[in-house]
Amino acid sequence: MREGSAIAADVAGMLTHVELIWRTKQIEHRLRFGRPAATLRLGTERRRVSFAPGAVFAVLRWRGNEYGTIASRLDILRAVGCGESFTTVPDVAPGAAILLSLTTWPKVERALHAIDAVDALGLDPADVALDYWLHVHNRLSVGEVPRRYTRTRHQAWLKRRRIAP
Repeated sequence: MREGSAIAADVAGMLTHVELIWRTKQIEHRLRFGRPAATLRLGTERRRVSFAPGAVFAVLRWRGNEYGTIASRLDILRAVGCGESFTTVPDVAPGAAILLSLTTWPKVERALHAIDAVDALGLDPADVALDYWLHVHNRLSVGEVPRRYTRTRHQAWLKRRRIAP
């Protein structure tokens, strides 16, 4: 999306904004994947990225202190359009549809491996079937191993998307 159209969409209230921050060895909120429609620097440690409705993105949050990691969280979200229902998520305005939300490093690490496996197929994780991220969330939440995403499944998703309203 060009900057002018991103601003026009923002004025209409259609963009989803995510606040990202990075302070060495203290706190890190970063994108794991996603294609922002706009980016705004808010200083040396902060920036705001904005996503158009329907965009899928992952936000990885980490907090540490002198003893190591004290909190980690991974959210895979879909930006919503005007009038769609959404869930509030920290540092995401106004909110988003949650596809995956995990806390604790062991679960976050397993989800990152699932994302890496999609990357290894040569696919952008933002283009993967939405129900796959729901599947990964459900399986990891109960300590099970998620099924791998395959090219066959991806082709089926692309065909389904073409015929869906």
